[in-house]
Amino acid sequence: MTGIGQNSPHKIYLALGSNLGDRSANLGKTISALPAEVDVLRQSPVYETPPWGYQDQPAFLNMVIEAQTDLPPVDLLVYLKGLEGQLGRLPTFHYGPRLIDIDILLYAGQVFSSPELVIPHPRMSERAFVLVPLADLTPNLQHPVTGATISEMLARVDSSQITRFDSGV
Repeated sequence: MTGIGQNSPHKIYLALGSNLGDRSANLGKTISALPAEVDVLRQSPVYETPPWGYQDQPAFLNMVIEAQTDLPPVDLLVYLKGLEGQLGRLPTFHYGPRLIDIDILLYAGQVFSSPELVIPHPRMSERAFVLVPLADLTPNLQHPVTGATISEMLARVDSSQITRFDSGV
């Protein structure tokens, strides 16, 4: 797509999650390890959330960060996946436990699709563990495809098992 990742910084939203080891420290290390090309503007509170997809695993800590970057979407994805590995994430099964998970939720209000990346995140609107912290940062932001606000999407999912976690991140 023309213009994405070029010239001026683009506002992005990243979801962070951890359910292995010191979950809170894992989130903090991830934020600290982001490169200068990913300038963190704000971060949501941290929430403890039940596992999604595969239930027989520890609870997650989840949060969302708002940042800006000049990196094009695929370059950003490559960097983030490399960072997960540097921080100790090991390959596991789909929706399995993980030391750290970083997902690109939104990129400058754009729609982007390549074999390795789809933006906005294709399952974002189904996941309360993403929508709750995202709504803390930007409740009125509209999904670039559906036009629904983050608050509207959050109202459509069950967030009753998501609790704020005092993590100090």
